[in-house]
Amino acid sequence: QVQLVESGGGLVQAGGSLRLSCAASGRTFRSYVMGWFRQAPGKEREFVAAIAWSGSSTTYVDSVKGRFSISRDNAKNTVYLQMDSLKPEDTAVYYCAADRTLVVLTTTLRPRDFGSWGQGTQVTVSS
Repeated sequence: QVQLVESGGGLVQAGGSLRLSCAASGRTFRSYVMGWFRQAPGKEREFVAAIAWSGSSTTYVDSVKGRFSISRDNAKNTVYLQMDSLKPEDTAVYYCAADRTLVVLTTTLRPRDFGSWGQGTQVTVSS
């Protein structure tokens, strides 16, 4: 398993931008599918975006399409989530996740599909 550490969260006004980063330990980072999930107070953890090991394939939940962009730098063992045009409903704790066994990226990925998790970073969007 890899160890994951998120950073980049914070408070931003609606319409603003943030870029989350997730740094992974280990030399096998490039073999992992990476994902971002989020969890708002009182709600279940939901899928946001995922990226294949090569970066050639990505998928997003409909609510963030066109606003968020996931990318990865395998040389730096880091995955990013660029979040633009943020809305108050994007407020949540954002978690980075990794898994070596995923084959197909879909918008129905679930938390249990990922074996490694970070501690989360808070994103708050004010109206």
